[in-house]
Amino acid sequence: MKSSMNVKANQQGFTLIELVVVIVLLGILAVTAAPRFINLQDDARTATIDGVRAAMNSASALIHSKSLIAGNNNEAAGVGVEVIIDAVGTAANINFGYPTDVAADWTNLLNLNGDDFTIVTLSDGSDDVIVIHPAGAAPTLAAALTGATVPTGTANCFAYYYPAEVNGVPVTGSVDCQVP
Repeated sequence: MKSSMNVKANQQGFTLIELVVVIVLLGILAVTAAPRFINLQDDARTATIDGVRAAMNSASALIHSKSLIAGNNNEAAGVGVEVIIDAVGTAANINFGYPTDVAADWTNLLNLNGDDFTIVTLSDGSDDVIVIHPAGAAPTLAAALTGATVPTGTANCFAYYYPAEVNGVPVTGSVDCQVP
């Protein structure tokens, strides 16, 4: 009988100090780690815009391939300088074998949902550029492309495409999404 009483006497729970220390450590961990996992919207928007940029690169490469086959890859943009992009006969204007800065052509090339994205031709001050951004406010293009400080927000979340010049290739890129 005495041995069973010793077992019960040796069993102890956590002290109040140990419980407080564990709660404090969990609180510190929650404060430092939780924000990284809770706000994934910026990362998701940036990944979507990077996907749009990749689609622009692919479409540009495919149009260039069709232009090489057609033999009109050295022609400047003009009337009739185009390639057929689908079985229905939809054409896309080209400049030196690559898509131009015509927003309607990019709408056909990428087939993006108009409720989700806006495709426009804007000017950065010296050149026209195709800009694709989430539907809503237009981006602060000139500041973003020149590397100036740009206000954060979904309005400055976009992919862009500069058409090819003589003996050149188009330039594509994207601006990361940062929500304040």
